[in-house]
Amino acid sequence: MDEPIRHPLAYARFLRGWSQNDLVARMQQAARMRPEGLRCGTDKAAVSRWEHDRKKPDAESQLLLADAFDVPLSDLERYPWPHWLPGHKEPLPLGPAYTVHTLRDAQRAVMDRERRTFLTYSALALAGLASQWADLEPERLTTATQGSTRVDGELMSWLEETGTKLSTLPTEQRQHMIKLTEAHLETVTDLLEAGRFNEATGHRLHLLASSLASTCGWYRFDQGQHYAAGKLWNAALSNAHTARDRDQGAGVLSDFAYQAIWLGKPQSALEPLSQALIHTRHPMARSALHLRRARAHAAMGDAIACRTDLKAAEATLLTDTRDPAPSWCRWMSTADLAVDSGQCMLELGRTKEARTQIEEGLSLLPRSRDKTRGVFRTYEARSLLQTREVEQALAVSNESLDVAQRIGADRCVTLVRGLGPAFRPYKSVDGVPEFLDRLHLC
Repeated sequence: MDEPIRHPLAYARFLRGWSQNDLVARMQQAARMRPEGLRCGTDKAAVSRWEHDRKKPDAESQLLLADAFDVPLSDLERYPWPHWLPGHKEPLPLGPAYTVHTLRDAQRAVMDRERRTFLTYSALALAGLASQWADLEPERLTTATQGSTRVDGELMSWLEETGTKLSTLPTEQRQHMIKLTEAHLETVTDLLEAGRFNEATGHRLHLLASSLASTCGWYRFDQGQHYAAGKLWNAALSNAHTARDRDQGAGVLSDFAYQAIWLGKPQSALEPLSQALIHTRHPMARSALHLRRARAHAAMGDAIACRTDLKAAEATLLTDTRDPAPSWCRWMSTADLAVDSGQCMLELGRTKEARTQIEEGLSLLPRSRDKTRGVFRTYEARSLLQTREVEQALAVSNESLDVAQRIGADRCVTLVRGLGPAFRPYKSVDGVPEFLDRLHLC
């Protein structure tokens, strides 16, 4: 099996058919062409270090890389390394003309042989997609297509019931059923493309397509396949928009934002979350959105904005309402509020406060949410390492890794692997060398 292309620099080379030596030669040529006469000290080993995230190119090297790839200087000033590199694809526009196209595009992304595991939409692209979703009014659904399959009420009800069962499976079961979920999404896509249905049924089909695409996107996200996840969420947003379901669309924007925060691009999360907050009214949905925006602010070091959103998340979560919460945020609970608040405090350097909140949240989390527990345990381990409680951090980290491997969530394994550097100074502690060896084999 070919090694996955995991870095934007490697993918930019791949698009042009360049080897690492080819890139070095083009950087040297760019240096000679520069009027200020820059000296290029880059070699193949340096390119390899950049592509494995062992070192970041300095400002002069980035300038020569931009010249080599014909990237305008304005992109270097606007985006941090490596997000200015070429190769990021833009999301398809919203609107009825694109609903099936986005679904087919997502299916191609899942089968993408280039396996661009790192690619995600840029901050500018996400902001534009969120703005379209907020401002565009979907056209009226076509009353029927010219296909041969009629989608009647009985078939539609069966499709919805099956979709609900697949989308609400626990994470541990979902990993074994993803092919069935993707096949169900393909069936719905076929019906949207070539079936016959009235406007009401079309509305239900688009909403079901959005829900299934969102579920499949989360599976790909858990596998670290961020390019495919983004394509699936683009399809989910497009179909939610055509179905005129603002709450479902807000949930998809929240998915995009969570991915951006997870990948260390919190700035990209702010506009989607802000647009979603404007256009959804249910207290639980608003609480989840405020909580995610607080995470983004914390990652950016903005303590005041973070605490404002945390207070809003708590207030809205405690608001009584008779209306059922949108399906995408029914998981939201006081446990999530407590642990994510603790993670915010970790980001802001308030370790003691973080520990208290994380421990409280873990005590409230039901056993059925193992993936969330594994993620939360990793946050707990990081807080324990910050206070040098190494033995307890080791036990929690091993538990998190056990959960992540059992449920098949590669991104959660990666999260635990990220604790490795913090454990290395404690190799003399019993169990730490074995844990580091275990991380190496993951």
